[in-house]
Amino acid sequence: MFKPRLLPLAIIAMGGLFLVKSENIIRSVLQGDLPEATSMAPARAADLVPPLGIPPATDRSPGGFRRLDPGSDGLAPDAPNAISQAERALLEQLRTRRGELEAREQSIVSRELVLAAAERRLTQRIEELTQLQQRLESMERTRGEREDAGWRGLVRTYENMRPREAAAIFEELELPVVIQILDRMGERKMAPVIGAMRPEKARILTAELARHRANRPGSE
Repeated sequence: MFKPRLLPLAIIAMGGLFLVKSENIIRSVLQGDLPEATSMAPARAADLVPPLGIPPATDRSPGGFRRLDPGSDGLAPDAPNAISQAERALLEQLRTRRGELEAREQSIVSRELVLAAAERRLTQRIEELTQLQQRLESMERTRGEREDAGWRGLVRTYENMRPREAAAIFEELELPVVIQILDRMGERKMAPVIGAMRPEKARILTAELARHRANRPGSE
């Protein structure tokens, strides 16, 4: 009994299928209706093949080491952040220090202004006191000159009197008044007047006159 072989039958079946597919493709080409997949295949293949002379993109460096992406777990992206934080902290410290120095400078300037104002007031007060002292000294000199002029008038009056008459009047006057008159009299005019007075009165006048002249300013 005859048994057909499977391989020749399979080859014959594939050949028939190929002929049917080829007939369909030829008919489509003749009618201008080529399937989209067939027309897009060359374009996609061209896109996948890099241009001549340009090497394909790779994530490796020329030395063959793999490049680190910014979002990977490498240490390179963290270094700028660490430096930025350190710089930010340093800038903050410098800003704080600058604020402290400016506040201290402002305090020193304010203190200097207060001291300058106090110095101006003190200088003005000293000038006012100096002017007041000069006015008082001038008034004192004027008063002393007027007083001395009045005493000198009395002195001339008693110097022109007889010694006995002047002595009688001195014994009745108050002691400070007599001392002022005798202190301004000349020695030659004063001696006869004191000699004409009572001894007790003459002794008291002599002691007070010596004490008065000893206490006079500039007597030492």
